Amino acid sequence: MLKTTLLEGAKPAKFDKQITGNLLLENASPAEVRAEKMVIGVRNETGDIYRLIGATKANSYMNATEELADMELIDELQDVEETREGCDAIFREA
Repeated sequence: MLKTTLLEGAKPAKFDKQITGNLLLENASPAEVRAEKMVIGVRNETGDIYRLIGATKANSYMNATEELADMELIDELQDVEETREGCDAIFREA
């Protein structure tokens, strides 16, 4: 199961319902999500990360990133080795 949280003060993206419909997500606090082994950030239309998704296992992380890519979202960290803004992947609209 993936854990997720909405970040306070950031407006959800218009495609957020698609994310919550396509992924099996368990709501958790921001601290619980950040404590997971791998963290995915999702940016809204203004460029703010508004949702974090945490995965404990590599296969859960890979499934989530594949699902987000299938939604035609782009991982801006796909060619980067290090994390950014505390995330292993950051997805946004193309």
